[in-house]
Amino acid sequence: MGYIERQSRDQMLLLPASVDDYVAADNAVRFIAAFVDDLDLGELGFDRFRPKATGRPGYDPADLLKLYLYGYLNRVRSSRCLAAEAGRNLEVIWLLGGLRPDFRTIADFRRVNRPAFKPLFRAFVLLCRKLDLFGRELVAVDGTRLKAVNSRKRNFTQQKLAGWIKLADERIEEYLGRLDRADRAEIEAQGAARRAATLEAKLARVRTRRELHQAMLTELVASGESQLSLTDPDARGMAMHPKVGVGYNAQVAVDARYKLIVEQNVTNSGSDLGFLAQTAGAAREVLGVERIDAVADKGYYKGEDIAACEDIGVVPYVARPQRGSAVASGYFNRTEFRYDPEADCYVCPSGDRLDPYTRTRKDEHIAIRYTNMRACQTCSLKPQCTSGSRRTIDRWENEAVLERMAERLVARPDILDKRRETVEHPFGSIKQWMNQGAFLMRGLANVNA
Repeated sequence: MGYIERQSRDQMLLLPASVDDYVAADNAVRFIAAFVDDLDLGELGFDRFRPKATGRPGYDPADLLKLYLYGYLNRVRSSRCLAAEAGRNLEVIWLLGGLRPDFRTIADFRRVNRPAFKPLFRAFVLLCRKLDLFGRELVAVDGTRLKAVNSRKRNFTQQKLAGWIKLADERIEEYLGRLDRADRAEIEAQGAARRAATLEAKLARVRTRRELHQAMLTELVASGESQLSLTDPDARGMAMHPKVGVGYNAQVAVDARYKLIVEQNVTNSGSDLGFLAQTAGAAREVLGVERIDAVADKGYYKGEDIAACEDIGVVPYVARPQRGSAVASGYFNRTEFRYDPEADCYVCPSGDRLDPYTRTRKDEHIAIRYTNMRACQTCSLKPQCTSGSRRTIDRWENEAVLERMAERLVARPDILDKRRETVEHPFGSIKQWMNQGAFLMRGLANVNA
């Protein structure tokens, strides 16, 4: 039995098939078309949402937006690839009605309209809210590091530049010494000249690099920044498992019902500290609820940020990390000291009281230090508690906020597992769609878009 015979390529058709026949009723491009057609592009901030009365007609921004969204949905990130899809992909041909914008038009559309993509994302979230796709009870907040268009070799810190300048000074000193020895050595004149010329060329290269690094260090100190990136000035070096890379920190809040992203923002901060209230608060506003629970990992544990959450209607759930020198040394953990609010004291594992001793202040963080030197001197558990003369416990002045959160975590022990299965899945999808690669554009504003 033979194969199914294919149609001849030069076969003339009396009634050509409609392109619409190739696009199924449940194809995502139909949703993209309906979604964009229902938007008010002018209100969202898109450029040229109304055609000019004179001049050569341009492309409708709605059509270019449909192409952009199609590319994002199908992992086509390059403007050149999108231009190619417009001429060969039946879904795109249907979506654009046969339009074939060139790659420069597509790239310019993305560049010019970058401020409008944040409101566009909000419009999609509001549509999802109307369709009842959000539970609006619990959001999980997390951040991930994504690589920027900047290698580690072109990212500098003050310490790195100072080290290279020191190394250059040592090389210069070494080359100068070798030149002096070559001048004094009684060797063949021709060989000495060649060796001296090679050393002088090396010396000139090292001096040029040293001057460049010194200029970069001066610029970095004057700017007040912690790092200097040459390819993408906004990118920063940050921890990326399993090594430190140069990139951006993407923050998201994900609704727990269907794992849909409610709020997103990109920053160049290497830490997640301080972003819980900002991200969860924005998610609460867009979901239109008065109060919402928010769960995050230990990287978000910051007292001031947790207190800010309660002020804006967000109920935080963040596990307390085990920090401090006592934990690293294997001594009693802070949690083993019980606080008595009525007596305003801590009770240590041996049953002794630690009373207020002094107040400490670091920036806006005010803490009260508790200790009992007399009890520590005679305590039998001191080798398990401290190596110093006494054990001290620092209590933040608003520590009651953290204690309330600890009680909530005890009442809902499964919420941390809920966080993992809620927020890790979208990050996995994003990184897969990006092919674990870097952003295609440079600068914080472009990366946000």
